[in-house]
Amino acid sequence: QHYYITNNLSRMLGCCSRQITSTFRSPLLLSVFKGLRMYSAVERGTPNTLDYRIFYTNKDGAAISPFHDIPLYADDSQQYCNMVVEIPRWTNAKMEISKDEPLNPIKQDIKKGKLRFVNNVFPYHGYIWNYGAIPQTWEDPAHVDANTKAKGDDDPLDAVEIGAGVAKRGEVKQVKILGVLAMIDEGETDWKLICIDRNDPLAGELNDIGDVERVMPGYLEATRDWFRIYKFPTGKPMNEFAFNGEWKDKAFADNIIKETNGHWKALVSNKGVADDVNTKNTTVQNSHGLITVDEASQILNKVAAPHPTGPAVDPSTQNQCFVKRTIPESVCA
Repeated sequence: QHYYITNNLSRMLGCCSRQITSTFRSPLLLSVFKGLRMYSAVERGTPNTLDYRIFYTNKDGAAISPFHDIPLYADDSQQYCNMVVEIPRWTNAKMEISKDEPLNPIKQDIKKGKLRFVNNVFPYHGYIWNYGAIPQTWEDPAHVDANTKAKGDDDPLDAVEIGAGVAKRGEVKQVKILGVLAMIDEGETDWKLICIDRNDPLAGELNDIGDVERVMPGYLEATRDWFRIYKFPTGKPMNEFAFNGEWKDKAFADNIIKETNGHWKALVSNKGVADDVNTKNTTVQNSHGLITVDEASQILNKVAAPHPTGPAVDPSTQNQCFVKRTIPESVCA
């Protein structure tokens, strides 16, 4: 059984649509429109297992890569970016675009052979925003960023969407970029864009990073705090930030997007740039990973068929952790 939900329709239905999608656990086919373009998220494998994947198809039903085939910008004026939602707000399964697999499906990260869940660090529960990736961007691990003095983390740009709605896993949102935080994760640059769904009721009031603090006081501080401490319960050090933890504005964020889009173009255009990244795609002309629609369909069809339900998640993933804050005063200023 399939369910088709558009961005605008989900806004109209509000909490009812969220209740519907959370109630039905059958295989999901989530449709998201961009003008006449449509992307569908297609489940494969069994939820809560190592073989679970979310693939994507376009409006013609052809399999595509969310990393390489979904455009960076959602409109010709480049006012809005596309964002692939990997992790809905309030959930803690660490889902991510798979860089090394053909067509780059979303899968759950694995740690020591087990599915990874982010700890609930008081006072937070799971991810406190809709979390995902900006397609056609890449933080080059061979490039030392001039701002952070650290190399890229080998992933697409991360984005946190701060609108009121709880997204669906696999949804493709059109978002307005508001600013960026320069996180240093284990010595690597890991930019965190902050954005809002263009259809959110607050989208008209939020145009730059200063507007977020004015309209949503405390949100930026909580977001920075979350990123600093979320790995600490696993025995890792707290994350650090460039610029003393200062949020940078939209203009700065737009430059980071353009720079990492340039790195992505080099990735897909030249063999050997990053052998650990699978660049198979169906739309990027003159790219070394370009394949036919039939070849992409064969990749999708070889994956395990979807199953409506999977094993229950270990209740311990919902336990709460407590961390003593050691954030320097300058970071919280």
